[in-house]
Amino acid sequence: MTNYVALLRGINVGGSNVISMAALKECFADAGFGDVRTYIQSGNVVFASDASGSAELEVEIERMLRERFGADVLAVVRSGDEFAATVAAAPSDHGSAELLSDVLFLKRPLTAAEALTLVPELNEQVDSVSAGPDALYFSRTVVDSARSRIDRLRANRLSKRMTVRNWRTTLKLRDLLDGD
Repeated sequence: MTNYVALLRGINVGGSNVISMAALKECFADAGFGDVRTYIQSGNVVFASDASGSAELEVEIERMLRERFGADVLAVVRSGDEFAATVAAAPSDHGSAELLSDVLFLKRPLTAAEALTLVPELNEQVDSVSAGPDALYFSRTVVDSARSRIDRLRANRLSKRMTVRNWRTTLKLRDLLDGD
């Protein structure tokens, strides 16, 4: 079996799609996934499956959540190896003390190159964005974070085709995928 992570967009945010992590874990276990674990309340599920790939799992998980909870939730699924490659490809300063850093995990078939063309104009003195494997890396300086234009990104049509995790959560999920 292969370890995967499902990154669910919009779970328990702003009072919508409220799903307890216990119910989410039970849903995945009932569907036959193994070693199911959740991390924080924002829809991160680590699990094992013998499925042939992430795309197949995304369709299955979205259907499963719609049937079980009546929620249309975007699922971005990555294998442990895919997730590790995304972490390894991050810019060298990503997650440094000077930056607030996020990973924008893209819903396939959207590519990082295509996603970059959809990023709205950012504040070049504060914000930076770069492409990685099936993801974008977004950072803003800590000292000027109030001047960031990340809200333009969140309001953009790209936001419906991705889910965001901060760098600390991303690293924790990598560790969980590695069995830590």
